[in-house]
Amino acid sequence: AVMGHIPPGSRSTSLVQVFVLGIDPGLSRCGYCVLSVGPRGRSRAVAVGVLTTPVDLSTPKRLAILQRDVRELLDDYPPSAVAIERVLFQVNVSTAMSVGQASGIVMAEAAGRGCDVIEYSPNQVKEAVAGYGSADKEQMQEMVRRLLGHSAVLRPADAADAAAVALCHVAYAPSMVTVR
Repeated sequence: AVMGHIPPGSRSTSLVQVFVLGIDPGLSRCGYCVLSVGPRGRSRAVAVGVLTTPVDLSTPKRLAILQRDVRELLDDYPPSAVAIERVLFQVNVSTAMSVGQASGIVMAEAAGRGCDVIEYSPNQVKEAVAGYGSADKEQMQEMVRRLLGHSAVLRPADAADAAAVALCHVAYAPSMVTVR
């Protein structure tokens, strides 16, 4: 056989699936969206939802529940990258704290597995998905729907926000999500 020649019929037809996990962090409601990224950055959502924790439990117990759920998500869909919305401003200090704690849990779990972890500001997400940084929630949800080819807007809003963050990463960092 010629060196480097691949006999007919033995070509591998299996494509490596590349996942990007988008996260809209929160302790009560943590939105997530797993995108399968294909050739030329074409993306489809393979898992979308919201991880919730019971508000009547203590914060450490809620963080432990979130950590377990995030681990399961990372086990089920091992991502090459995890994109998280960065919280820049929050009127309620306790909300800001819990969002930061939830964000830290996700970042630590992802980084511990060797995933690239990238934070995007709300304006970066809006710019990448809708084309301008002051897009409103309805415009964002409609653009997410179109980009993913869905017939209806993603619900709940936390899941749609997570999808926007994942789509933002695919738009900004195509070299990081190419099929290796």
